[in-house]
Amino acid sequence: MAVCGPKLRINGPSVIYGGEGVRLGTNVSFNGIFISGAGGVTIGDNFHSARNVRIFSVNHDYDHGSALPYGPEVVSRPVVIENNVWLADGVIVCPGARVGEGVVAGAGAVLRGQIPAFAVVVGNPAQVVRYRDREHYEMLSNRDGLT
Repeated sequence: MAVCGPKLRINGPSVIYGGEGVRLGTNVSFNGIFISGAGGVTIGDNFHSARNVRIFSVNHDYDHGSALPYGPEVVSRPVVIENNVWLADGVIVCPGARVGEGVVAGAGAVLRGQIPAFAVVVGNPAQVVRYRDREHYEMLSNRDGLT
């Protein structure tokens, strides 16, 4: 990995391809994750994944590749996951996603594009169903020195 902060916990089978493009913050917890990091993956502090989470930062170039259905060429789009994010079982993060601070993604959610800070999202594609209690979040963050 390019960068790995302290307190990394790996509690289940986890695989990281393209580790030179992966940057992990402090207190990151994997409970069974697959990361395709060649296109760049940045994960902030206090990240928690459940089982079967998949993060992709590259995809086959099916529009301009040299063969059908696709050639060996890839398109890289970095993924950024900000601080204090929890991804539940089976979440998929697509190339180019930016997951805001404090996001909670429900089981099986597919994250693409911009996921706003403090959102609780579910579904495919992920949709915001509500936002976390910001006052409570800030109280916990300040109490635990996470700001």
